[in-house]
Amino acid sequence: MRRTGGVLAALAVAVIGAAAADEVPKDKGTFRFGIIGDSGSGDAAQLRVAEHLMEAHRYHPLELVIMLGDNIYGREDPKEYAARFEKPYRSLLDAGVPFYAALGNHDHPNQRFYREFNMEGRRYYTFKAKDESVRFFALDSNYLDPEQVGWLKQQACGASEHWKIAFFHHPIYSSGATHGSSLELRAILEPIFEECGIDVVFSGHDHFYERIKPQHDILYFVSGAAGKLRRGNIRKSELTAAGFDQGYHFLVAAITGDVLRFTALSDEGKVIDSGEWGGRDEDTKASKEKQP
Repeated sequence: MRRTGGVLAALAVAVIGAAAADEVPKDKGTFRFGIIGDSGSGDAAQLRVAEHLMEAHRYHPLELVIMLGDNIYGREDPKEYAARFEKPYRSLLDAGVPFYAALGNHDHPNQRFYREFNMEGRRYYTFKAKDESVRFFALDSNYLDPEQVGWLKQQACGASEHWKIAFFHHPIYSSGATHGSSLELRAILEPIFEECGIDVVFSGHDHFYERIKPQHDILYFVSGAAGKLRRGNIRKSELTAAGFDQGYHFLVAAITGDVLRFTALSDEGKVIDSGEWGGRDEDTKASKEKQP
């Protein structure tokens, strides 16, 4: 697996290209999406991450971007949406890339009515990738009431798509010194994930990057540093397959058939982690994950 040390936005295409030789293929039949968490700071770091995300889109077009909560730090005000979302991601929005948000603990509930977050007034929702056998489940981990739990089980167990991906704010697995794993959420969600065949889970909240060693055949990511950072916040843990807490980051994922390929990149355009995952298919999952 190749790496590069480019640090300027102008080098981002080359960086993505180097990683993409293995991680984000250009072949037909591939569904690509971006992942950002805790992004809505409106500061220079968010802008750098957004620039690199756009470069990734230029090199390998993204079908959509999922947002893992804390999308807007600040007041419930149109100016905040403009400064902390519309300005940083204007190029992607103008290119027609849709964003799908989950609510974080710093987000006003009214974000669910903001058109660009595609929540359509819902705290939790599901959607299918266009022309692909991939279904997403966006949850509100701030308030996991019985109604939402029942909805998730019905929707996830009833879904027929080959890939099932959940995303929400509070991680049920994390080595973060500040927050760490939400054991309460884990007790509720993990049995449903196992029973209903969830393949991959993305969460934010802890302000760093961590890929968790697969738990019960499910791959978990913590991606909470697209706009906020807690430097040095990852504790030594047996959970960690890969981690990065020295800079901001975002993720790009690509699904081709039975394989999901992922690349995590810093706000300097460096590849900080990459690999692939064969989902819950017993014949492929053990051999598909690889270390960078």
